[in-house]
Amino acid sequence: MDKAPVRRVRRTASGPSSAATTLPAAPPDYRPALLLGSVFVIATCGLIYELIAGTLASYLLGDSVMQFSTIIGAYLFSMGIGSWLSRYLGGSLLRWFIQLEILVGLVGGFSAPLLFLLFEHVSSFRLILYGLVGLTGILVGLEIPLLMRILENRFEFKDLVSRVFTFDYIGALLASLVFPLVLVPQLGLIRTSLLCGALNVVVAGVALYRFPETRPFRRTLGGALVASLLALTVAFGYAERLQAYTEGLAFQDQVIYTKTTPYQRLVLTKNQRELRLFLNGNLQFSSADEYRYHEALVHPAMQALPQARRVLVLGGGDGLAVRELLKYPQLQHIDLVDLDAGMTHLFQHNQMLLELNQRALLNPKVRVTNADAYQWVRQDTSRYDCIIVDFPDPGNYSIGKLYSVAFYRALEQRLAPGGWAVVQSTSPYVARRSFWCVAHTLEAAGFTTLPYHAYVPSFGEWGFILAGRNRHWRPDAGPLPPGLRYVTPATIRDMRFFPPDMNEVPTDVNQLNNQALVRYFEEDWGPYAH
Repeated sequence: MDKAPVRRVRRTASGPSSAATTLPAAPPDYRPALLLGSVFVIATCGLIYELIAGTLASYLLGDSVMQFSTIIGAYLFSMGIGSWLSRYLGGSLLRWFIQLEILVGLVGGFSAPLLFLLFEHVSSFRLILYGLVGLTGILVGLEIPLLMRILENRFEFKDLVSRVFTFDYIGALLASLVFPLVLVPQLGLIRTSLLCGALNVVVAGVALYRFPETRPFRRTLGGALVASLLALTVAFGYAERLQAYTEGLAFQDQVIYTKTTPYQRLVLTKNQRELRLFLNGNLQFSSADEYRYHEALVHPAMQALPQARRVLVLGGGDGLAVRELLKYPQLQHIDLVDLDAGMTHLFQHNQMLLELNQRALLNPKVRVTNADAYQWVRQDTSRYDCIIVDFPDPGNYSIGKLYSVAFYRALEQRLAPGGWAVVQSTSPYVARRSFWCVAHTLEAAGFTTLPYHAYVPSFGEWGFILAGRNRHWRPDAGPLPPGLRYVTPATIRDMRFFPPDMNEVPTDVNQLNNQALVRYFEEDWGPYAH
């Protein structure tokens, strides 16, 4: 049998020629990059779960500063526990990582639907809330140390630490931007949590099928992975029905409209007698008696200003205060400044609401601006004969600043000589200290004040404060417009009387650095909370 010819290799001083010794290049190893990408997804989804819990707690329980502070603290503490527990994980680290990712996807993904469902059914809601936050934090806290152990043989330690934490912090930055700007406005809280849960499960799937070390347990974990992803996908598809069901539990009447804006949750309900608007679960108005509130808000000030031509409305995105203002034909221009474009858009386009506000926001005399009133008042240079301040109640620090000395001093600069401002000031009966705190804060800002109140069946006794520049208020300076259903000259006189249980009490002034009003409001309304 012939022998195969022997190939001679030409040698050089440095050994065999490069042509003879060149070997096929090894395929690039993408697995470290996949794991670092997993860090990015874990960080993004983990922070979003935290933000969802804080936002949901603020919607349901109020006091956003307290809710976010305690939830962030509980979440970070739980992550620390998870990091400490990671030392006890042995065996196949990839298997542990995949299992943890599936668990994070399920626990975090279903956290928002579960919390919305349980809020109306359990008395220990806070315990469940913090239990879910803690469990999610522990699971996420286990993952980063685990990934570092998986990657420790692929990078030098200093390089490993810098890469892992770089991706971790970039993911956190992305979460903090897309959550308020994209996810909440477009998807809402329930779908956002389910989407993040699905992303965690997808990360588990990539790890399961891209790493050869996972072959022994692919069948077992593959079934759990597919079932988890299917459950999250189905829940995502039914999110609107789930949201409607949970809101149906929370509201007595039929829910006909819901929308989550970057600033609040809008819910509109209807029965045979009335429409009701709720902001973050709190009643904003009932169509059955809102005329009492808005007539009392607008007409005592406007009757004293028969020569008024320009009016500023702060808040009041429903257009109901503007509707009352348009009953004065001498008005030439009304500026309405409301933070939430979702609110003003609703009241400019919904047919039932257009009938209620008589298309006020579409009137050519009215200019609608969606902006932060605190910044707008400080930056604007216009003067107004009358300013209507119709902000939500000061239940958190973001709104509390709109009742501060600093804000009222800026407001005073927008008021024309001889003009009047009027501020809705919560209930002088239920929230007595809160009401008088608003009055004392206006006085500290240099205003002369005239407190008054009206009975609105949906709210009870409700308070308002007229504020001017050392000018005597003359309620008979001009006539009231025809067709009012509640306010008359006699009612205006009666509104100024305060019985002993609503009379003035001493309070602190509401400053930006103390937010005394928010504290009073929480204490006054606390016994009436859910």
